[in-house]
Amino acid sequence: MKKYLYFASLILFVSKLTIVHAQIPHMNHTTIFVVDMNKSADFYEKVMMTTRIPEPFHDNKHIWEKIGEHNELHIVEGAKQDVPHDINIHLAFSVPSVEDFAKHLDEMNVKYGDWSQKSKTPQLRPDGVKQIYFQDPDGYWIEVNDDKF
Repeated sequence: MKKYLYFASLILFVSKLTIVHAQIPHMNHTTIFVVDMNKSADFYEKVMMTTRIPEPFHDNKHIWEKIGEHNELHIVEGAKQDVPHDINIHLAFSVPSVEDFAKHLDEMNVKYGDWSQKSKTPQLRPDGVKQIYFQDPDGYWIEVNDDKF
């Protein structure tokens, strides 16, 4: 009987862990609201090297880009004008070498810099991660870093 109760308790414990684990949220997508979605999509595809993926609306107001293994950027057209965006609110991407990515930005004529935008030298976080910041066509801020997480 003790074996049966032990086994039943073990199954209950494992099934409860599975249910709890299944409920942990994970990042799926983020959305930007833009003036010209084609201009924005072109920027992300050329500068950030994202890949366009199918979107379910087919209403000429949405473009979806794959930005990670299980992450998407949804670009939605409809903004009447560009509005200022604070650098504190930004998308962040990691690359193996910030310096090499900065060369790519130079080739694409994309202005970038440290947090203050006063220097093109990468910002160094206290944990040693290098960062640069720049804006997309609608002024949304993007960080590129060399975090190895």
